[in-house]
Amino acid sequence: MKKAMIAMIEDNKIIRENIMKFIGFHEEFEVVLGVGSAESFFHEIKSNPKIQIDILLLDIGLPGISGLEALPQLLQWKPDLNVIVLSTYEEEDMILKALCSGACSYISKKASLSEIVEAIRIVLNGGSYMSPSIAREIINHLMGGRVSKASILSDRQKEILQKLVDGKSYQVISEELFISVETVRTHIKKMYKVLHVNNKTEAINMYMKGHIG
Repeated sequence: MKKAMIAMIEDNKIIRENIMKFIGFHEEFEVVLGVGSAESFFHEIKSNPKIQIDILLLDIGLPGISGLEALPQLLQWKPDLNVIVLSTYEEEDMILKALCSGACSYISKKASLSEIVEAIRIVLNGGSYMSPSIAREIINHLMGGRVSKASILSDRQKEILQKLVDGKSYQVISEELFISVETVRTHIKKMYKVLHVNNKTEAINMYMKGHIG
């Protein structure tokens, strides 16, 4: 059986070595290269022009040339290269930039080692793989933001957001809901993270535009 050649660009040495080691346990794969930067990768393939790579796992937040900047250069080197982005970034714009730049799959770094291996198998069979959280962002984009993010807010978060929209202060909200001001703040911080906003104004604007509820 011909083994699939796997390479990885990941600046975190521990993450890189753990993933490469796990992939190496599977007989159908051979890890041929693992480096910490795009510059190192280009140096290696220039030094060894005969190197064969079927799948490249690529981090986005790299020192020097970022993963997004490297993507066009990687595909110029090998147009049929299957690039799987493996990143902590789960924002819609970052995902779309990576996919539009030529990545065939996008995996969250929250994924398990087994999920990464399964993604590699799917890509080798001609498919594309997205972590569930990534797929949700893509669907939301394709539907023009019409997928309500309220569905992923807790009932309490929805309740607090409605009161923010009504112009109520943290103190008033805490009194009306019989919870402490600190608890209100905690709920709001979690809500901002879910909605990918940075402050109350952005959350209220999202609500007013009909993207929530």
